[in-house]
Amino acid sequence: MEEQALVIALVGVLGIGAQWVAWRTGWPAIVLMLAAGFLAGPIFHVINPDEAFGSMLEPMISIGVALILFEGGLSLDFRELKKYGRAVSRLVLLGVPLAWLFGSLAAYYVAGLVWPVAILFAGILVVTGPTVVLPLLRQSNVKQRPAAMLKWEAIVNDPFGALCAVIAYEYFRLSADGATVFEVVPPMIIAAALSGLIGYAAAWIIAWSFPRGLVPEYLKVPVLLVAVVGVFVLCNMVEHEAGLLAVTVMGVALANMNVTSLRSIHPFKQNIAVLLVSGIFVLLSASLDFEQLRTFEWRFGLFLLAVLFLVRPATILLSLLFSDIPWNERLFLAWIAPRGIVLVAISGLFALRLNELGYADGSILIGLSFAVVVATIVAHGFTANIVARLLNVTGVERPGLLIVGATPWAIALAKQMHDLGTPVLLVDSSWGRLQPARASGIPTYHGEILNEATEHNIDLGHFQVLVAATDNEAYNALVCSEFAHDIGTDSVYQIGEAEDDGDHRKLPSSLKGRALFSSGLGVADLHKRQMEGWVFRRTKLSDRFNVEDARETLPEAANMLLLLKPDGKMRFFTHASAPEPQAGDTIVSYSPPRRKTPEEAAARKAAKTSAASRSAAT
Repeated sequence: MEEQALVIALVGVLGIGAQWVAWRTGWPAIVLMLAAGFLAGPIFHVINPDEAFGSMLEPMISIGVALILFEGGLSLDFRELKKYGRAVSRLVLLGVPLAWLFGSLAAYYVAGLVWPVAILFAGILVVTGPTVVLPLLRQSNVKQRPAAMLKWEAIVNDPFGALCAVIAYEYFRLSADGATVFEVVPPMIIAAALSGLIGYAAAWIIAWSFPRGLVPEYLKVPVLLVAVVGVFVLCNMVEHEAGLLAVTVMGVALANMNVTSLRSIHPFKQNIAVLLVSGIFVLLSASLDFEQLRTFEWRFGLFLLAVLFLVRPATILLSLLFSDIPWNERLFLAWIAPRGIVLVAISGLFALRLNELGYADGSILIGLSFAVVVATIVAHGFTANIVARLLNVTGVERPGLLIVGATPWAIALAKQMHDLGTPVLLVDSSWGRLQPARASGIPTYHGEILNEATEHNIDLGHFQVLVAATDNEAYNALVCSEFAHDIGTDSVYQIGEAEDDGDHRKLPSSLKGRALFSSGLGVADLHKRQMEGWVFRRTKLSDRFNVEDARETLPEAANMLLLLKPDGKMRFFTHASAPEPQAGDTIVSYSPPRRKTPEEAAARKAAKTSAASRSAAT
């Protein structure tokens, strides 16, 4: 009991610790999680998952994978298919059989596996999986289209890869008794279709019951988690690994049923996914046995090279042949295909079953699957950004600024930041209010920012900071609250709230974004200053010109708004905190129209120095 609790605690520390180190260093998180588990398990023997959990380890990992696939399915909106549907369908309908075929040939002719084991293992190799692709995309700077295609492929192909392995296994098991392909495959397809229907039915029940108040708010998350686990286990009883297909269908169906009450649980499900991915990766790598690594032969190394440089490129290039996807994006997709949890988990399951059928090569699958996982994660994790730059499929290089509300002040800020090279997007529901911004060459989006469709029309991954600057303070707070989970609570700002006047009551700070300016200027304050001709100014700091010198050149009433770092990161002066300016930073301030002359600034600085000297003398 205590040993199990200790292992769970260590797995949590190692998994989340690896994610934190990845965030701080920019290294691929999946590589660090694998390394952490490998060091804690076979190297230093601090963790032994098999001894700690015994027969419970496999079902724990299986349920964890099911929850991850469900969470991934919730991120798939069919509206994305309007842009990428044809390419995604090619990756699924053509990519899966092609990957299975080429993988089988490589496993037989290069790795030297017998045909039954080669075909089954190639079926599992079809998967890429959200457990590895989504963290990789989160840390990479990739254009929206190739990133969306990789995400869809990873989530949709995961259950299909498992089903390919099941079909191969059932055929080889029953063929010993004289069964033919037509006797094995149709029942499997029917079982898969039934599992998909069960997943869809479960999604429909949830989508029908939640908005009608049949489930209280505090029970919605527990009910959803129990429903996912129940659907997974039930469909696995119908057919092995069919539960993965069912929970994927369940997640995708729920994502497209417009269940507004599910939006409130998105942060929770994302946190669950991060914990599960971290824990499962550490557990699997910690359970690796050196005996399995000793079975690794030189021809397995050639097999890994074939998977990286032959199987994946041939699959993608043939699947997307004659499509409208540019060649640079096809080549990027042909390179990126990390494998993860599902590959190792399913390989371990079928390795035992193949041994029972008399195929000696079955025991090799565990070590070989780990080799594929490590090779693809390291190769793709460390090179994704490099290859993206070489093929010109990178997204916005500098952090972007999303401004909501086309007020005169917001347009002036957008123009200033646009001139400084910061990617800016100005959003407003009024076409007329956006006209001055369009005339100035500022990128704009005409639409309601809180409309769910807007999230699919704007790639939020390009924007690290949001400023809500409409004339309505409550609306600004609502926008900040809505996007805090996507952009970060520390990166959503709004125009400060005016002082209380009569019946006016301030909103609680927990409902608002961070108030801009250290003095917390309100909407009316900024509108008045804008009418008086206040302007944005930028000042570059250096070793010889510090922040105090910059203040001396500005009028008394000027307010510093933000620091722009050399790498494009923005740090705002707020009512609660102020960043520390350094040499190389650019200060953007909001000030009255007249700037001090150099003579006035020098005189004021000399007066301050003289006053300080007299004070010290007394």
